[in-house]
Amino acid sequence: MPDSSERYGFVVVSNRLPVDRVIAEDGSASWQHSPGGLVTALEPVMQANDGAWVGWAGQPDLEFEPFVDQGISIVPVPLSAEEVQRYYEGFSNDTLWPLYHDVIAAPTYHRVWWEAYVQVNQRFADRAAEITEEGGTIWVQDYQLQLVPKMLREIRPDVTIGFFNHIPFPPLGIFSQLPWRKQILEGLLGADVIGFQRADDASNFSRAVRHLLGHATTRPYIEVPVDDESAPVSRRGKKVRRVLAKHFPISIDAASYEELAARPDIQARAREIREGLGNPKTVMLGVDRLDYTKGIRHRMKAFGELLADGRLSVEDATLVQVASPSRERVETYKLLRDEIELTVGRVNGDYATMSHTAISYHHHGYPREEMVALYLAADIMLVTALRDGMNLVAKEYVAVRRDNDGVLVLSEFAGAADELKSAMLINPHDIGGMKNTIMRAIEMPKRDRTTRMRALRRRVLDNDVAKWSASFLQALENVRPGQQITPAPATTTTTDGSPE
Repeated sequence: MPDSSERYGFVVVSNRLPVDRVIAEDGSASWQHSPGGLVTALEPVMQANDGAWVGWAGQPDLEFEPFVDQGISIVPVPLSAEEVQRYYEGFSNDTLWPLYHDVIAAPTYHRVWWEAYVQVNQRFADRAAEITEEGGTIWVQDYQLQLVPKMLREIRPDVTIGFFNHIPFPPLGIFSQLPWRKQILEGLLGADVIGFQRADDASNFSRAVRHLLGHATTRPYIEVPVDDESAPVSRRGKKVRRVLAKHFPISIDAASYEELAARPDIQARAREIREGLGNPKTVMLGVDRLDYTKGIRHRMKAFGELLADGRLSVEDATLVQVASPSRERVETYKLLRDEIELTVGRVNGDYATMSHTAISYHHHGYPREEMVALYLAADIMLVTALRDGMNLVAKEYVAVRRDNDGVLVLSEFAGAADELKSAMLINPHDIGGMKNTIMRAIEMPKRDRTTRMRALRRRVLDNDVAKWSASFLQALENVRPGQQITPAPATTTTTDGSPE
């Protein structure tokens, strides 16, 4: 068990730890490894470097000593119930999240939320600085911790700092609405490398820096003025520190998804799922967190209208919607759940028969094995996000389709659309266009499905999560040569997925 004085050469900092505390029926507590997309992405790198992970355990007022889980040192940052409400549910998820997702829902601005955000970010920075060895590397993750890079630089100028933004970064006109916009930009610019999902996100960030802070930018670099005589001089005659800001699209552990898809028991489970749905000709699938950014309502509206128009029948087509619980204490999410469940009830009430359900709706998560079976059972994967940083579900579906069959219908507003160009791309706001695309997917000849899926699989398998982490870590190493972090072990794949 690591003690509080132990130091690490490689430290990851994220809002949540890669473990969940589970209470058994007898009242005993244990730790369970959590299977989130970020965990799957970083776990191999952490294990290869005997790294430490700094984060919150997901429960308020929970304090415990650091421990080791599957080769990763777990270092907790405790949060009070009030901090969870103000920093996490408030500023992170009711201010930043809607703002960064094109104001699909209205952001809420409260100064006490901002003050809590600053306070909690400082606590994360202090903890990471405390456990990082001299000249080490710290990789900060996501929008909840955007002030941490600058705070770290002030405490530990000897370390190399990376930051990766997993969600979109909004255009200047939207980002400028944030009362604390300059503080956020300055916080991020404390990093040596700032990673984004899409080239457009990196461009939006650079533009915000130019217009709001006045810093010079020469893509992909930003020149940050510093008081350091050893720093290089810019063309403007100022001492500057160059920050790399570019896109590093995240991916999945494709090989592990392929292995699951090859298992006979999971293939049998896929057949059971289709039989349980009444063996319709076409099974459509949506897999999302229950979030207003995911376009679940738009998807259901399009499907309901296809049934109403007579272009589809419940005997021939079923929509399976997995909507895992998300931020259920936030009022916007409570209202969204009510609206979606009312829609499911209305569509099923109007069109279901005794033997066929129009929408098979599931408001809970599933283990990875069950998700792979669902992907195998689905003829069409519907990813209709209104705005998404990446959307790893699209890549998971492609990874499991070893049969080179199935059709991916993908929103052009998901980051995955930049890479998965052989998908059927849609504008989810265009309900008529979505309906027509769904029909084209249903009627697509097998030869065309195979051609598209082969191209998609080649892209996903050639650009897996190991390549993502290696490219980011290489960028960090280039900042300060001699700081070497071992990349994740390479995986071997055939030509034939990890949740968000």
